[in-house]
Amino acid sequence: MKDFTLTRKLEDTASEMDADIIGFADPECFLNSGYKGNRPQDIMPDVRSVIVLGVEIPRGAFETLPEGRAEYTNTLMAGTATLRIIAFKLAKMIEKEDHRATILPSEGSEFGYWYANRETLKANMSIKYAAYHAGISNFGMNHLMISKDFGPRVRMTAILTNAELENEEEISLPFINEKCRTCQKCIKICPVGALSEDGTIDRHKCADYMFNELGGLRCGMCVKVCPL
Repeated sequence: MKDFTLTRKLEDTASEMDADIIGFADPECFLNSGYKGNRPQDIMPDVRSVIVLGVEIPRGAFETLPEGRAEYTNTLMAGTATLRIIAFKLAKMIEKEDHRATILPSEGSEFGYWYANRETLKANMSIKYAAYHAGISNFGMNHLMISKDFGPRVRMTAILTNAELENEEEISLPFINEKCRTCQKCIKICPVGALSEDGTIDRHKCADYMFNELGGLRCGMCVKVCPL
């Protein structure tokens, strides 16, 4: 049975702690045949809900790129730190209701690639896929999530829990953002050609550029040029 009271409490607390986005996805969506990534059920076998949290990243962090990559990277880390505090608070709230909760690493965070599979560079679970099924966002050609209110300028994390929370049952957004199909600014700006017109991404080119050529700083050019 869905716990509507707990769902509202989590939403209110996240908002009070300055989360800009919160949504709830049914983990059953990860069992769809079209999904090829890792699944939350492999982490928490009795998972009943995926809570998706996000914060908007200030536009100034992107507008200074590429000269301001240190400042951009630091701003992203601040977003990740904020999300960790919010997620930890929500996880504690859930456990006080006699459920269980665990926090996923933020995708693309300063620690994101440490947690990822070394061969595929995929995370333990796609937060972006959960965000889509929570009705929060869809995907861009840059393989980033395109949120309804903030475009790709967001930082995300997620909580897995065995609490059955209220979730989005009808998805109204197309899987790929319709405006992305004809824009392709992110594909043209990518300094290492990691993005392709057919919608694929070479994750290793992207990671090698950031962790080797940029010394661990983030690139961000595909986000800077996004008009959404």
